[in-house]
Amino acid sequence: MSTSTAHPTAIVVLSGGLDSTTLAYHLRDDGYDLRLLSVDYGQRHRRELDFAVATGRRLNAPHHVVDLSSVGLLLRGSALTDTSVNVPDGHYTDTTMRITVVPNRNALMLDTAVAIAVTYRADAVAFGAHSGDHTIYPDCRPVFLEAFRRSAQLGNEGALHDAFQIMAPFLSWSKADIVLRGAELGVPFDDTWSCYRGEDVHCGGCGTCVERREAFASAGVDDPTSYATV
Repeated sequence: MSTSTAHPTAIVVLSGGLDSTTLAYHLRDDGYDLRLLSVDYGQRHRRELDFAVATGRRLNAPHHVVDLSSVGLLLRGSALTDTSVNVPDGHYTDTTMRITVVPNRNALMLDTAVAIAVTYRADAVAFGAHSGDHTIYPDCRPVFLEAFRRSAQLGNEGALHDAFQIMAPFLSWSKADIVLRGAELGVPFDDTWSCYRGEDVHCGGCGTCVERREAFASAGVDDPTSYATV
């Protein structure tokens, strides 16, 4: 338990997307004090960071935006960090979506979050990986989570609370499950960003847009998102 507060504190990796925003609300509802971390890694859709900032203000939580954009310049070949590579249309589980993998992205973000957790004596680090991510993104799978937990403890021996956790509460949830939880918590879904193209409105055709639309439909929750294509 953190020495500075009566409640446990979680460092939440907040992209500005639907999953991580719902995660922040979910943990606050579970009694955690929040410290939010967003990362500019040079992503094509960096406008998601504006939505992350808005969430921090809405939750009245400390929010850090860390600039790793210089690292992103070196991560060529991913549609999210290399403007010469087009973001593909299609379903999230399509093999074409593999071009959206950013090497070691979650490890970079989680390592930063753990360092902040050590500094502020936080009780947990949390990120919003869910079951729909497992097909394409290896750093969203249970085996990665377990390995990273071990790495964090070994790399910070004696500096973390004995009960320190790396949490991914949605790891076995579907996107529809997250939408249902967000609706229950009153998450303002229209103030979240998913589209990998990062234009003025959600494109409606890329994998993350397709997944977002399907999640609302499966959950039976009204989708407030404006899409460029029907």
